[in-house]
Amino acid sequence: MDVLLGIGTRKGLFLARSSGGRSSWELSKPHFPMTDVHTLAIDTSGPSPRVLVAAANEHFGPTIASSVDFGETWQEPDHAPVAFPEDTGEAVKGVWQIALGDGVVYAGVEPSALFKSTDGGQTFELVRGLWEHEHRANWTPGGGGMMIHTILPHPTDPERVTVAMSTGGVYRTEDGGETWRPSNHGIKADFLPGEFPEYGQCVHKVAMNPANPDRYFLQNHGGVYRSDDDTATWTSIAEGLPGDFGFAMVAHPRKPDVIYNFPLVADVLRFPPDGRCRVYRSEDAGESWTGLGKGLPSEGFYSAVMRDAMCADDADPAGIYFGSRSGEVWMSPDEGESWQLVASHLPDVFCVRAAVI
Repeated sequence: MDVLLGIGTRKGLFLARSSGGRSSWELSKPHFPMTDVHTLAIDTSGPSPRVLVAAANEHFGPTIASSVDFGETWQEPDHAPVAFPEDTGEAVKGVWQIALGDGVVYAGVEPSALFKSTDGGQTFELVRGLWEHEHRANWTPGGGGMMIHTILPHPTDPERVTVAMSTGGVYRTEDGGETWRPSNHGIKADFLPGEFPEYGQCVHKVAMNPANPDRYFLQNHGGVYRSDDDTATWTSIAEGLPGDFGFAMVAHPRKPDVIYNFPLVADVLRFPPDGRCRVYRSEDAGESWTGLGKGLPSEGFYSAVMRDAMCADDADPAGIYFGSRSGEVWMSPDEGESWQLVASHLPDVFCVRAAVI
């Protein structure tokens, strides 16, 4: 079994490959060195894997490049592939999410907007229905900015897409992006009057379970939630976790009750509880949680895991991966039971993506 792991960092992209059942890894030198790589995607639908990378150069700005030969060569448009139309008066500050739909590539950007490509990522068009939403004037930046960081195309209905942003909350469309509605009922926003507003929540990450696409899991800025009704309502599942603050949320690729989370103490103390590196897994959709740490540092770990720096591959058993702000990447070949180090001494890790190739 061959697995490709993409690692986006503050100073470029690294690609790791394993051909020995994920027991050993070969790590590349940095691609796009000294650029922020906040997001990437691995497309396995074609004859060979295609890696799409959003790289942000401080001088030239953001772009999206692709490779079909594991990074030996990169194809990059000679124009800015993701750019606001002139009439908006805006400029793209960064691309924070790339997501693959049915023949579509989506990009979520800062300031909060959604773009759509139907030519494999060569050109993108602004999704006007969301950009012109009546709530947009009231969306405000979170601590990391104001961006769409989660895009979840429905696996069987291309008209349905769910997005999340900081701050603004969860929004969804059922008509291909023409209209959008907020879907935040039950999610706290304790920094706003009333605590449970229609929108304005600082959602950190949302995961959809592929085995049950009506079930979603959400890590909020304070709070962990589950929806069993296609995001119409949300219920807290934070009980049993050592903290309800964090960034990452990952759903198992096949088991609808299994999810993974990396809790931190609080928004004002963004460390793992007691300095212990632990991934928490629930096998009953958040009703109970178990800390998993075999092979991980048991003390002195004061790093964090960002919203896109945890993922699962699609093997059986599934591999679970996470990267830290201190430049370490860990993986579990047995769904979290044990962990091994893939890479260390990397730059600050923003994103990890893995796929069986």
